[in-house]
Amino acid sequence: MASTKEWFESVAEAQRRAKRRLPKSVYGALVAGAERGGTLDDNVRAFGELGLIPRIATGLGGGRELATTVLGQEVSLPVVVSPAGVQAVHPEGEVAVARAAAASGTAMGLSSFASKPIEEVAAANPKVFFQTYWMGTRERMVHVMDRARTAGAQGLIVTLDWTFAHRRDWGSPAIPERLDLKTMARLAPEVLLRPRWLADWARGGGAPDLAVPNVAGPGEPPPSFFGAYGEWMMTPPATWPDIAWMREAWGGPFLVKGIMHPDDARRAVEIGADAISVSNHGGNNVDSTPASIRALPGIVDAVGDHVEVLLDGGIRRGSDVVKALALGARAVLIGRAYLWGMAANGEAGVHNVLEILRAGIDETLVGLGRASIHDLTPRDVLMAPGFAIHDGAGASSPA
Repeated sequence: MASTKEWFESVAEAQRRAKRRLPKSVYGALVAGAERGGTLDDNVRAFGELGLIPRIATGLGGGRELATTVLGQEVSLPVVVSPAGVQAVHPEGEVAVARAAAASGTAMGLSSFASKPIEEVAAANPKVFFQTYWMGTRERMVHVMDRARTAGAQGLIVTLDWTFAHRRDWGSPAIPERLDLKTMARLAPEVLLRPRWLADWARGGGAPDLAVPNVAGPGEPPPSFFGAYGEWMMTPPATWPDIAWMREAWGGPFLVKGIMHPDDARRAVEIGADAISVSNHGGNNVDSTPASIRALPGIVDAVGDHVEVLLDGGIRRGSDVVKALALGARAVLIGRAYLWGMAANGEAGVHNVLEILRAGIDETLVGLGRASIHDLTPRDVLMAPGFAIHDGAGASSPA
């Protein structure tokens, strides 16, 4: 079925539409990767190095089983929306994403740097996981966690794969401190070239609000993005005992995001994490980190069934999801893909992306002769020479 004005048939088409619709700086922020972008590119390229081994004459009919659970929440497909900070691609932001995820029967992660309050997002989708960083005082962190719990967050995601890497070889789009008259005048030429994006914001009540409401202290107004970012930068880095304290303070389902080394996966199990996400922050952390999918098999080998293993990074089609599941992931998190969908067509565009992935997973299962995502094994995947996994002892070995 070919794409139409209101529907697109691939994530690649969503990206093309997002590029046409968004101001240059906003689109640039979505596709950014640290330094030369090596990790960003490898996240996608590595999936292309993995083959699939079809089976024929399997007699497979009827519907395939795509449902699973993540952090205790039932989801209708093994794809969860990853948390992403201040979303300037559409005025409804995370609330629209929450509704789209709910329509597809899945959960979403809400960034602590989100543009919408967690109360509004949880009202739109009760399957919400709140994401936070190790930032501020422990008292502040407890307040933020308590607020998320009261609002209905079903789990906590702590993100650790970020070292404040800002350098981009091609130049980073400037993120303003606030949208005052001077800033709007500077951005006006590129915004005027995207009248539909401008019209969306005009109908939505005005320019994007760069405040982050979910990290405010008791009785405080929401800080600006850079105000919160500055507090985060000034907070001494976390240690594993700190993360163990956070896990205890939260008291519910707990996911550690940013695992790329088997030793860290084992430490997450030791502190009582319920889940981990194999992630390199979408290529925005330490450049030259391998693709998440390259690290996945070694991490699965390290932790076995002691923790749910998710994967984040490079998912562009349903067959990518199937490859990750065959190599041991319970589910995947998507980031850029749904943001491109929202830029292309708002809430409907996010739902469109999720349904593209659902259809791709189903079609791939048919080709592999698998009736369920739970039947997938590494034998369904062909790993080419040079596809390396970390052995946990400081060296790489071929898969």
